[in-house]
Amino acid sequence: MRAVQCTRWGGPETLTFAEVPPAALRPGEVRVAVAAAGVNFADLLMIAGKYQENPPLPFSPGFEIAGAVEEVAPGVTAWRRGDRVMGMLPFGGYAEQVVLPAERVIALPPSLDFAAAGGFPVAYGTAYGAFAWRARLRPGERVLVFGAAGGVGLASVAVARVLGGEVIAVASGRERLAVAEAHGAAHLIDSGSEDVAARVRALTGGRGVDVVLDPVGGPAFETALRCLASEGRLVVIGFASGQVGTLSAGVALGKNIDLIGCYWGAYRDGADAARVRRAYAELGRWVEAGKIAPHVAARVPLAEAPRALALMSGRTLAGKIVLVG
Repeated sequence: MRAVQCTRWGGPETLTFAEVPPAALRPGEVRVAVAAAGVNFADLLMIAGKYQENPPLPFSPGFEIAGAVEEVAPGVTAWRRGDRVMGMLPFGGYAEQVVLPAERVIALPPSLDFAAAGGFPVAYGTAYGAFAWRARLRPGERVLVFGAAGGVGLASVAVARVLGGEVIAVASGRERLAVAEAHGAAHLIDSGSEDVAARVRALTGGRGVDVVLDPVGGPAFETALRCLASEGRLVVIGFASGQVGTLSAGVALGKNIDLIGCYWGAYRDGADAARVRRAYAELGRWVEAGKIAPHVAARVPLAEAPRALALMSGRTLAGKIVLVG
């Protein structure tokens, strides 16, 4: 099979597209012919050797895929050849086929095409975990989403709205913010031209917001702290800025606020498999009910993965970028 390969640590330009042997199918596993693979900021960290879980070289990046079941190991009864599925991996998604444990395979909602599904597991799983599990978002609470036009950010806007939150979206550029508005944002803040903290104070009558979702870190994290109401929750899901934010115990105490981490990849382990399946089942029901609608910003051929990563890091598009075969 053909796959994108990382053979040395570096940027997107170091990736190659090569013929590699397919992974062996072991007991309890399913082989999937990949139709689409989601592109994530964490892919950049992994190929640079800066991710928290770096595989040995060489490897294929890619945390999420969608496609059709091609083969099942003996004894696997939940799936059969031709089933439309998606799934998450620790790496390896930028390839023509992948092998997954059967319990980590997720059925596609009927109305979701492969391209949209290829960018669904990480973005919508993260958003669901952040708000439903970690922040325990309640209807009527105000939510501030940084990076709201990115893949995870846009999913977070939609999920927070479905859970009853009043969403304030922060992103750069009016066109990108318009996409966030179409996905459920009640208020828009252009981080390229507006003072985010001042706008939040104006929108909330000086109170601040109940929950902030921060995928950016750095200056955004500092701004997030200023935007929180008393007893507010700041949920950290990543560091797209390359800078890790810090919170002193004194600030947490003085403002009565919570700092919450949400790393969706940690839920890949078998102990959480049933819980994760339930989350994706609910998300699937939301898709079928028209409550959420994944937005694909660009479809890029698998062989052009470096270009897809460059598009994502340029932050000019709104929504998810996916690689297609």
